[in-house]
Amino acid sequence: MLKTKSVHSPIAPRSDGLRVLATRLRGRGMKSDRYDVWMANLGPSERLLRSALPGMSDEKVWREFARRYKAEMLSSGDIDASNVTIKNHGQKFTLRLLKRLAEKANVTVMCHCAEDEQHCHRHLLKALILRS
Repeated sequence: MLKTKSVHSPIAPRSDGLRVLATRLRGRGMKSDRYDVWMANLGPSERLLRSALPGMSDEKVWREFARRYKAEMLSSGDIDASNVTIKNHGQKFTLRLLKRLAEKANVTVMCHCAEDEQHCHRHLLKALILRS
């Protein structure tokens, strides 16, 4: 089962399963016992994050952020330019891996946003994982 939550929410070892921190920045003072693995590549790029943060609660800003974040996650990246046979390097493989892991056990994707925050990339990420 795939779930999302804030990294600051109480830890529930049995129901959380594998706790994945999906943020570009780990967070100053963040103890590593709050998560099992930090996957910075699943967080929005620093450029995207900085451009959207001030107005993330605005619906228009959120829609543009969501569009650009999804594009970043599905991008093949520069490394694929020289690959003739195998494409889709990077995030796409990670998304498929997390989906497969969530089919076998609990996986919780986390970020620094508040638990009740609706405009958060972790919700977009969950949808991308389930769709992959």
